[in-house]
Amino acid sequence: MERYELKAGVFLPPHHPNNEDVTLCMERDFKFVEWLDELGYAEAWIGEHHCGGMQIYGSPELFIAEAAVRTKRIKLGTGVISLPYHNPLMVADRVIQLDHQTRGRAMFGFGPGFLVGDAMMLGLNPDKQRDYLVEGIDTVIKLIEGEIVSRETDWFKLYNARSHITPYTRPRPHIAVASARTPSGGKIAGRYGLGMICVAADSPDGYNVLDLNWQLANEEAAKHGHVMDRRNLRVTANFLLAETREEARKACEFGIGPWFRYLETLNPAAAVASKSPDNMLDGLTQSRGAGIIGTPDDAVEVLERLWEKTGGFGTVILGSSNWMNFEATKKSFELFMRYVLPKFDGRNKRRAASQAWYYENREEFSGKNRGAIKKTIDKHFDAEKAKNLR
Repeated sequence: MERYELKAGVFLPPHHPNNEDVTLCMERDFKFVEWLDELGYAEAWIGEHHCGGMQIYGSPELFIAEAAVRTKRIKLGTGVISLPYHNPLMVADRVIQLDHQTRGRAMFGFGPGFLVGDAMMLGLNPDKQRDYLVEGIDTVIKLIEGEIVSRETDWFKLYNARSHITPYTRPRPHIAVASARTPSGGKIAGRYGLGMICVAADSPDGYNVLDLNWQLANEEAAKHGHVMDRRNLRVTANFLLAETREEARKACEFGIGPWFRYLETLNPAAAVASKSPDNMLDGLTQSRGAGIIGTPDDAVEVLERLWEKTGGFGTVILGSSNWMNFEATKKSFELFMRYVLPKFDGRNKRRAASQAWYYENREEFSGKNRGAIKKTIDKHFDAEKAKNLR
């Protein structure tokens, strides 16, 4: 991987506090993706959740269908479809349909399901979800690629199942699998030659296994005749930026409280909701593996750490958790695209070299310019003088 190949994307779970109107939250997310498209972000990934109150999309495919109409270039991914919650034939058909509707701009991330409450409502054993994910991915890929599948498991049954539409993207749309702390995501990606989305790089546990999980993916790929491509490795972290660190911290006070209360809802060990915003932010910045609340220069340092840890990756995925209000959020993502990526990949080196070259020769060039101007003026008056003499 060369640095200039690095792209930027966004993960939109999304997180919306329970005191806001859901319809307006959805509209805000659509406008946000339009803004990302305008800024030149390459990807946006949208999550699937069914309980907990804060993450409001039960179908990322429906969101993508609308967002694709509103945007021009950005690719849109399911981040992720919780595959154990769905019959694989239904998933394969939706994937192919959305592939056509978006003219190939849709991508499909799969995972076992993040919220245990979702699994409990469906009567699923959480201990089985990763096994179900493997069975589901295997079946979905076969169906997308045109195989006829008959299969019985303890969570779905298919008899002579087939997808009757060929994908728009050949041989199939881009498929990726979520990888967090356990080795399962990397091993699944390697087994099927899929992309990897490292969704926990800004937590210490997730950051520490970035290189290990990529190594496991490559080892598993070799066993199954695949070659992993770093361009399809994605690393997710939070970058909350402003002109100064103080401004960034102040902006995060907008949404840090509701976000922490949501964490406490999911995990009793995260009982920090009573802390002040300053204490929350201090704890967050001290405990994160690779993520930043700060300036564009701070963000470049985080990217450097991630790049060194992994050996290079195709896309950095910026988390979007609505810690800042909408205008500050848009500004943060603009700062990343305007200042962080150019500095990280050195895309302005030629401009800087050109300016330095001109600066070093400014006396000579300025003298030649003054001389050329004087010559042009003198030529004009000499011509006028000659004309008057005639």
